[in-house]
Amino acid sequence: MGEMVEFPSNGSKGTGYLAVPESGSGPGVVVIQEWWGLNDQIKEVCDRYASEGFVALAPDLYRGKATTKEDEAGQMMMALNIEQAAKDMAGAVDFLEGHDAVTGDGVGVTGFCMGGGLALWLATLRPDDVKAAVPYYGLIPWPAAQPDWSKLKKAPVQGHYAENDDFANPETVRKLEEELKGHGADVEFFIYPGVGHAFTNHHRPEVFHEEHSQTAWERTIAFFRQHLG
Repeated sequence: MGEMVEFPSNGSKGTGYLAVPESGSGPGVVVIQEWWGLNDQIKEVCDRYASEGFVALAPDLYRGKATTKEDEAGQMMMALNIEQAAKDMAGAVDFLEGHDAVTGDGVGVTGFCMGGGLALWLATLRPDDVKAAVPYYGLIPWPAAQPDWSKLKKAPVQGHYAENDDFANPETVRKLEEELKGHGADVEFFIYPGVGHAFTNHHRPEVFHEEHSQTAWERTIAFFRQHLG
């Protein structure tokens, strides 16, 4: 369904995976990868958004690299050039906003794991363009990327988190929720019982939970339809 595309990224070129609905147009959503890279699972998420009527773009923040090894993924995540990632994500927003297939004003942003944290950060970096943000089990692990949460006032946030998650545990998640609300943001976080990190990743059967994944997906689609129109 989708294809790899190039887009300007503040002086360099970014690439990403773009999926367009069969109808030919729809609201735009930026999809941000897990720490594994832009892999088949993230491309399938974009295709799934397209099947729901959205134009979805996943920027390749690792610039062509991907891994299936956890220790390698952790290293790649911490070695990510945050400034470059910010440019690539902003370039993805601009690409969608300028694309003939994208309807409405502004875009949504979502992401998983590392990408969930980046999705929140992107909403603070481009508050006039990001109209809704949906992080999945995302926190921000880089000291250099601490968002100005006061910028989130414009974009409502819907978060999806797991009860048994070492990376984004419920206590940390509740603290983040309180912090965002303290800055006047419109936030609703869901914590799904009895599951661990990455419970919506069907490529990882050891953690995947079909029922909670479907609930989270339905909530996300309804939320984006409401705010992206």
